[in-house]
Amino acid sequence: QVQLVESGGGLVQAGDSLRLSCAASGRTLSSANMGWFRQAPGKEREFVAAISWSGGRTYYADSVKDRFTISRDNIKNTVYLQMNGLKPEDTAVYYCAADRSTAVLHSNRDEYRYWGRGTQVTVSS
Repeated sequence: QVQLVESGGGLVQAGDSLRLSCAASGRTLSSANMGWFRQAPGKEREFVAAISWSGGRTYYADSVKDRFTISRDNIKNTVYLQMNGLKPEDTAVYYCAADRSTAVLHSNRDEYRYWGRGTQVTVSS
């Protein structure tokens, strides 16, 4: 069993930056591909970014490419999402998740087995 806990969310202004963290316990994440998703009120949970178990491969949604950076520290068992140039449309609850496999980087949330409870990010205009 894996427990994932997100942190780092908050209320910021448009153009600001935030760094989200996802800390894992119960089992090492060093062999798992990881992803970040987000869900705005009244909308489906959507893919944001994914990273391979080694950190060597990353994959981003078009809406965040060139603004967000996913990274990981396998020694600390933590995954990060650096968010720059935040926009009001980035407002959502952000979730981290552990993929079921390591073969490819998935954007489909059904491919992810373990989920955190989320952290709120609010961007004011």
